[in-house]
Formats: sequence, structure tokens, C-alpha cells
Amino acid sequence: MAHAASLASDAPLPAAAAPKPRLSLIRIVEMNLGFLGLQFSFGLQQGNMVPIYSWLGADEASLPILQLAGPMTGLLVQPLVGALSDRTASRWGRRTPYFLIGAVLCSLGLFLMPHSASLLMAASLLWLLDAGNNITMEPYRAYVSDRLNADQHEIGFLSQSAFTGLAQCLAFLSPSILVYWFGVDRNAVDAHNIPTITHISFLIGAVLSISTIVWSVLRVPELPIPAADLERIAAAPRSLGATLAEIWGAIRDMPQAMRQMAWMSLFQWYGFSIYWSYGALSIGRSVYDTTDKTSAAFRDAVLTTQQLGAFYNLIGFFAAFAMVPVARRLGAGRVHMVCLALCGLGLLYLPQIGPSMGEAPAWMVAMAMPELGRHLALMIPALGLGLGWASIMGNPYVILAGSVPPERTGVYMGIFNMMIVIPMLINGLTFGWIYRHLLGADSRNAIACAGGLLIAAAVTMLWVRVPERAA
Repeated sequence: MAHAASLASDAPLPAAAAPKPRLSLIRIVEMNLGFLGLQFSFGLQQGNMVPIYSWLGADEASLPILQLAGPMTGLLVQPLVGALSDRTASRWGRRTPYFLIGAVLCSLGLFLMPHSASLLMAASLLWLLDAGNNITMEPYRAYVSDRLNADQHEIGFLSQSAFTGLAQCLAFLSPSILVYWFGVDRNAVDAHNIPTITHISFLIGAVLSISTIVWSVLRVPELPIPAADLERIAAAPRSLGATLAEIWGAIRDMPQAMRQMAWMSLFQWYGFSIYWSYGALSIGRSVYDTTDKTSAAFRDAVLTTQQLGAFYNLIGFFAAFAMVPVARRLGAGRVHMVCLALCGLGLLYLPQIGPSMGEAPAWMVAMAMPELGRHLALMIPALGLGLGWASIMGNPYVILAGSVPPERTGVYMGIFNMMIVIPMLINGLTFGWIYRHLLGADSRNAIACAGGLLIAAAVTMLWVRVPERAA
């Protein structure tokens, strides 16, 4: 019971707000449908940017710095958009304008990305794509807190986590579906070695990005802004300096639980950044015994890695809903700690998997995952990654929503995203040197390093004091 005491909180809770209309499960699903398009975009990035860079001739040690667009745009955009959205009182709502602007930019980036003719063009488009994603992401987190009462926060945020799992599963799986269901040639490539299946997948993502956001906005519009909030917004200064001052003041007054999650975020996101950069390269070495980026074996390794991503996100989809009663009973902090530890163990095991081949189960062939099915040992890291990813996308936000003042939800969601993007930024600036000089330029060692960092993140949760309302 000593551990339970470490997760208890004597911190005061925010003052109770007026009750909001309770939403049915179907309405909560509809309000989060836009997360499907948003996370489909993120899934395409995670599953395809490293291969695209590799096909365009990138050096392995340069991969982290080529991925800096995500953390840099998140660091610059999300806190600013969070503070601005808290002060927005447009005819379309507080968060909706940011949803729509971000979705348009995201769709443009997805449409153009597979037409990249050089590393510079691909990296530049990634900046556009990530700017759109980040403009949409933070207001979408705040939208759940705005729209739902505290007793529906768990289902609200964990349903976002479920859509994250489903969307990224489909994004990772889309190239394999095109190959195994529609007969598209996996080896058909353009003049820059980018496969046709990548072109089609990104086009699908561009359509989903805008259409799902519009559906959510139309089906579950924002609540009218309370009169007291309108008065506060009208009285607030609107200059950039005032916005930056508000962000700094919010950082200074950051709730205790949020401060305590900073170390968890550092280890967690630095570790996942390593996996996204080197997962396909590690599987190429350990399972397919290849380092040749132009070979058919490497394209098979990319498909296998995408299928692994699809499978762990499918696990995450179901796990997110299963976590709702578990997190309510045991506490979001405890559940997150266990899931991070299992994720770390799965990553430690991943580089040990060799090229054993067998017959893929029929259900995996039907789901366009035969490569993954022929390497059944990959199911072990997939389970850990799925549980970890479902928890990462839900439980920290349950803790956060119960810790911050409701009227400052937007700015605090943006600041919390800084705890995501700063570790990614540090990874981009430091891991290339670590990879080359400490890990022998071996992608398998990089994945083992990521596993150790996820376990370290789990240990830090012992010191996070979670408000009772969030548990």
C-alpha cells in the first residue's frame, strides 16, 4: 500500500464548473472522429518518413535530425495555439477554427509528400505537414475537456486513444492492403524510388484528414461559451507579448502532477523517437539480414515494420477501451507505469528476433499482414508496444485534465505538448552522435536503447502524485 500512498494527492482541485450536457457514447465517438484523420496522418509519417528519406539517399545517422520538423513545430505552435484558442470567441467556436486550418495544411502536406524529388523537398513538406497536425492537435485535446464533465474525461480521452490506435493501424496497414487486397505491385516505384503504394496511401490520408474533422465539427459542435468566459476573453489583452506572458505564467504556476510527469515524458518520447527512426532498419538487419535500402529485402522489411505498427495499434485500439474501468479503479498513474514497463520489455526483445520463417495464420493473411505472421515472435514486442501506446495516448491526459484549471485547459495542453516535443527535439540533436559513436551505428542497438528508456519512464511514475479526480 506504500505505492498507493505515493500516488495519492493532497493538492486542491480546481473549482467545480457548471455541469455540461452528458454525451452518449456514440456522440463521444463522433466528437473524436476527427482524431481518426489526424492520427492517420501521424501513422503515415511514422511508417513512411524514414523509408522515404532512405529511398532518397539519407545517411542513417542523419535520420533523427531530418525528423526535427515534428518537435520544432510542436514546440513553437502548440503552446501558442493553446493560449490563443483559450481566448478565441469566434462565431464558429473556441477550438473549431484551429481544427479546420490545421486540417487543410495537413491535407496539403500529405498530398504532396510522396512526390518529393529530394531530401530537402521531403523535409520541407514534413514541416508543413507537422505544422498542420500541431495546429489541430492541442485544441482537439482541449475540446474534450471543454465538452465533457470530469466523470466523462476517462472515456473522452481514452476514446481519442482508441482512435489513435485504429487510425494508425489503418495507416501502417494501408500499403499492405494495397498489395494483398488490390494487387498493387510492391516493387513499382517512381523515378525517386518511392513506391506506388506510398503514393496511394498518402492520397487516402489527405482525404481523411479534412473529411473526418468536418464530420466531428458538424455532428458535435462546441458548446456556447459561458458569459463569464466571454467577459474574461474580451478583457484579456490580445497582443503576442501578452500571449507569451500568459504561457510563461502558466509554466510558472504549473500543477504539481504536471511537473512530476516531465521526467516520464523525457524518457518516454526520446525512446519512441528512436523506435520510429530505427525500427525498420533494425528489422531489416535482424529479420531480413540487409542494410541495402534499394533492395527488395529492405522493401519487405518496411512492409513488415508497417504491419508490426498496424498490429500494435490494433492492440492499442482495444486496450484503450479496456483501460477505462481499470484506470478508474486502480488509477491512471499506476496503469501508465505498468504499460510503459511492458512496452520497454517488448523493445528490448525486438532486436533479438531472427529470420525464422513459417506459415502465416489465415487471419493475418486476410488482414494483409503475412510478413508479420511469418515472424510470430514479433507478436511479443507488438503486445508491449500496443499497451504502451494506448496508455501514452490516454492516461497522461486523464491525469492532466484533473490537475489544471478548466479556464486554462488550452494553454496547459499546449505546454504539456512541450514535454512531448522537447524530448523529440533533444533526440534529433543528440542521437545521431550517440548512434554513430556509442551504439556502433547498429540499428538493433538503437532499439535496445529505446527499450531501456521506456523502462526508465515507467520508474519515474512512482513519484507522480495524481489528483483523486483523475483516478
